[in-house]
Amino acid sequence: MTPLFYLFGKPDCTADLRTVNSDFIVKEMLPFSPTGEGEHHMIHVRKDGLNTTQVAEMLAKFAKVHQKEVTYAGQKDRNAVTEQWFGVRIPGKETPDWQSLSDEHLTILSSQRHSKKLRIGALLGNRFELTLRNVSDKAALEQRILKVAEMGVPNYFGEQRFGHKGKNLIFGQQMLAGKKVKDRKKRSMYLSAVRSNAFNTAVSYRLSKNGIAPINGDCVMLAGSKSFFVAQSWDEATMKRLADDDIQLSAPLWGRGELPTQGLASVVEQAALAELSTDLTGLEQAGLEQERRPLLLKPQALKYRFESDDVLVIEFILPAGSYATSVLRELLDYQDVQEVQRQQMVAMQQQEQAQQFANSVTNDTTKNTPEG
Repeated sequence: MTPLFYLFGKPDCTADLRTVNSDFIVKEMLPFSPTGEGEHHMIHVRKDGLNTTQVAEMLAKFAKVHQKEVTYAGQKDRNAVTEQWFGVRIPGKETPDWQSLSDEHLTILSSQRHSKKLRIGALLGNRFELTLRNVSDKAALEQRILKVAEMGVPNYFGEQRFGHKGKNLIFGQQMLAGKKVKDRKKRSMYLSAVRSNAFNTAVSYRLSKNGIAPINGDCVMLAGSKSFFVAQSWDEATMKRLADDDIQLSAPLWGRGELPTQGLASVVEQAALAELSTDLTGLEQAGLEQERRPLLLKPQALKYRFESDDVLVIEFILPAGSYATSVLRELLDYQDVQEVQRQQMVAMQQQEQAQQFANSVTNDTTKNTPEG
């Protein structure tokens, strides 16, 4: 992955993120309410120190159903406190005592029946409350927050999409080059990583060359919708719609079909992705279709407070599929404390394994040395 462009330049202010799990709070927002009837049980949970898959396994075991009967709208981090919805299909009238599942890591907030299966992506958005500690420059950070609130940030897919050290992207490129991957979930994850990298590349190139200014031939999305149209030119009325956030500039999610952009906008996008032609061909052959995603991401209901000169609490809402870390990278140069600790632990384990191997080699050599 190539370095991504910063809309306001790389920030100088530093801070710590996720010193404890409660420094990263996420609450899912559903676009509907459970109907109260049906064979699907909608379970609203608060989890702390568990990942989404672990909770799904716990729900399946408790309900005595196969894990495929447990669904969720989105994945959530383990090192966080998150409020998340799960769907459990249980044919018949039996209703488990969901509340008895609650413990120190999992709290059942509510449970209601619903008429339809909960599917991936079925979210209105996510509400975030993030605590940043050891902030190095309060004034600089506050200025950045005001800029982000006004103009937004590049709508990059976050690091989570690409796996540790970008392994999902690497495996995805290997898969498109011919390596067999039987697991359907892994195939999907790897394809998403490749496609997301192409999107990030297009966004970074566009912003570095043209900034946030519209270009003739731009593919413009209707706010809150996947519908789009091509702006052959930018008249006063179209510019006002853009300023009012009624429409949004977009970038390609690659797949089969022609780029919908035209003129100069199409030239810019093709130039951005010229070095990824192998990946793009692979995505087309995998059956993905051309789609669009907003170029910029503007946090909604943004508010913040300094609990001290070096502790900031910031809250905002993002639409489903967007990343809080993409907002944070424009605000400050942060370190994820729990990720640093994880890397240190892995390094220690590798060092211990290397030492054990060296000791075993030494012992074998000593045993095989003839006595004088």
